[in-house]
Amino acid sequence: MRSLVRNPFVWAFVVGCVVITSMRPLLRRIPTAPPVIRELPRFELVDARGKPFGSDDLRGHVYVASFFFTRCQSICPALMKDLARLERRYHDDGLDSIRLVTISADPEHDTPEVLRTAGERYGVDPARWILLTGPLVAIRDLAIRGFQVGLGEAQTTPAGLVDVAHTGKLLLVDAQGRLRGYYDAGDLGLDEVYWRSRHVLEQG
Repeated sequence: MRSLVRNPFVWAFVVGCVVITSMRPLLRRIPTAPPVIRELPRFELVDARGKPFGSDDLRGHVYVASFFFTRCQSICPALMKDLARLERRYHDDGLDSIRLVTISADPEHDTPEVLRTAGERYGVDPARWILLTGPLVAIRDLAIRGFQVGLGEAQTTPAGLVDVAHTGKLLLVDAQGRLRGYYDAGDLGLDEVYWRSRHVLEQG
């Protein structure tokens, strides 16, 4: 034991472990704020309370937009759970000005009442996470012309399920209503959009 205590290599190993552990937060890769991709068009839809809600209400807020629909049995349940994790992370870190905006790709079915029920199921905090529906033509225009993502029409599968082709990306928008990036869901995507949204917020 005494020889180990006196061994300089042992002490170098111990000191190295302490230094590396203390430096890990400093070595973490934090992405810089992404460049502006395009200006989004002004839009107005309807929230889960049945109230008009749109780009004017979001002015001054960085937000992460996404598309889903309540009858979706494919990517939507996992996407909404990921968004719930992202919302909790913003809340826990005191980032109260960042919003989540999730838009129905099946608005003819997803009425405000249906969205309220879905919001309760996924733990949506309406103060920071807004679910939107509205006229199909307005949502299609926002998706295709604004965010430049695809949005199909509702179809019934051979199994009797309803499907609507839509993006599973997370769409980062700055406080001036400009699109700043497309990100994946899942652990890595959530971490990236979290840090990029923070940097967009700090950039002003």
